[in-house]
Amino acid sequence: MEHFVVSARKYRPQTFQDVVGQQAITNTLLNAIENNHLAQALLFTGPRGVGKTTCARILSKMINSDGNTSEDEDFAFNIFELDAASNNSVDDIRSLTDQVRIPPQVGKYKVYIIDEVHMLSQAAFNAFLKTLEEPPKHCIFILATTEKHKIIPTILSRCQIFDFKRITVSDAKEYLKYIAKEQGVTAEDDALHIIAQKADGAMRDALSIFDRVVSFSGKNLTRQAVTENLNVLDYETYFTSTDFILENKIPDLLVQFNTILSKGFDGHHYIAGLASHFRDLMVCKNPATIPLLEVGEDTSQKYMEQSQKTSHSFLMEGIRLANDCDLKYKTSKNQRLLVELTLMQLASITFDGEKKNLKHFIIPPSYFRAKGITPIPVTKPKAEAPAKAIVSKEAVIAQAPVSTIQNPVVNTPKIAISQSKKSTSGLSLKSIREKRAHQLRQMEVVIDEDNLPKQPVKQEALTEAWKEYTAKMDQKGEKIMASILQMDMPKLKDTTIYLTYSNNTNKIELERAEFPLMAFLKKKLLNYDLKLDITVNEEVAKKYAFTPLEKYEKLAEKNPNLEVLRQTFGLDI
Repeated sequence: MEHFVVSARKYRPQTFQDVVGQQAITNTLLNAIENNHLAQALLFTGPRGVGKTTCARILSKMINSDGNTSEDEDFAFNIFELDAASNNSVDDIRSLTDQVRIPPQVGKYKVYIIDEVHMLSQAAFNAFLKTLEEPPKHCIFILATTEKHKIIPTILSRCQIFDFKRITVSDAKEYLKYIAKEQGVTAEDDALHIIAQKADGAMRDALSIFDRVVSFSGKNLTRQAVTENLNVLDYETYFTSTDFILENKIPDLLVQFNTILSKGFDGHHYIAGLASHFRDLMVCKNPATIPLLEVGEDTSQKYMEQSQKTSHSFLMEGIRLANDCDLKYKTSKNQRLLVELTLMQLASITFDGEKKNLKHFIIPPSYFRAKGITPIPVTKPKAEAPAKAIVSKEAVIAQAPVSTIQNPVVNTPKIAISQSKKSTSGLSLKSIREKRAHQLRQMEVVIDEDNLPKQPVKQEALTEAWKEYTAKMDQKGEKIMASILQMDMPKLKDTTIYLTYSNNTNKIELERAEFPLMAFLKKKLLNYDLKLDITVNEEVAKKYAFTPLEKYEKLAEKNPNLEVLRQTFGLDI
């Protein structure tokens, strides 16, 4: 049985022309050799699997070759490879510097390739400094590392640095296509593209994945076999999900997500992939950005077709929702529910249901469509006299559109639309804000606010109106609200009414009853620009009695007879 050699070793480049995706660096090194302009200390840095060690070996062979040597000559006696991960002590570096003094027996140069040089200890770096700065003429050092930031600056300043870049997806795919042809493997373009994407810029990883997939599927490499073996979600999954979202098929979308989870995929991986899918659809919207779409030709055509079904606003909202879910996934207590809620929100972006009423219609348009009637927008109420022009936001008299096909001209009766109430519970600020927002939505009708009265208001008039409303609350039996209103007298500045309370509970209680209060004040004072500003200041609590003496003094102010009673009977406080 013939010994199997992995593709990463079998197809390791032997010349600079064979190196994938590093043309700038290989051309620089070739020119340096031809012009005898090569530095004696080189640092190759970059991600894993991009060709650092390979280029170092090729360079070592080229500088020792005089043109008469055979291609198989590897100059093994002149090339020394040192793994700094396991030889990182001062003694190892001293042994290396002792070898440097001996000239080569064959060829011109002795080349020392130190891999993973960032693993050297601080003492080893210091011991290496002098030799690296002034090496013998016959010696060249090539340092390779994936973490340049861990190398001390004194070493970096003595080296000529070459930054290797990640292999692009297109370059990796083309090289995989060449390898597949060499091995007699029939491979689909999309299959090779998925392998190149999975490699994440490392050619060695791409070749390792290629060997694994070939072992799984044999000589016929298909997209389905690659996705199944690599356990990645296929493009078709996201195309189907997007179709369900555009068609508002929430049940089908949730069933698909459950199927994905049952296959062992992570919900985080799925939602992140869906965001990337929306991004790719956005890229297809503009011909100038189509080159940013890194997929195969067949898949690219599918993206173009689906992008025509989507709008720019839909994709922007979809990317926002998916990205929010991606950010919240790690901290969520119920991660599956988080993704399902996001999917339901995505499927509701383009949903136009019966509950979405236009704000210019009091009765939903769907009601009239069902009756075969064309709805008429609400018109502005016409005031007969200045006194009748006052329209409150709690009860708006509007015209309800009524018409029939047989009798198109019908008098439209006036209908009083009462303010609908939405139940809220709790004393949280969120529930108060939601209730206020709901009440404002219920009052969204066309009102000419310019005609509403805005007469100047004096502090005395405000105080009288405030006391009148407090008495009204007391008569209705709302003792707590009346007590809260009595705690602080309002102070007027321009059109803003300022109140200060000692705790947040009183503020929340008053905010819950703000609408009827402000409606009364606006109508009473004939100024519809009035607004309420409530603040909490704990220092105000000092105004109230806490000690028995302070309580007695407060009561004595209201009823002086208490002091007479205390003195008559000689009572203590």
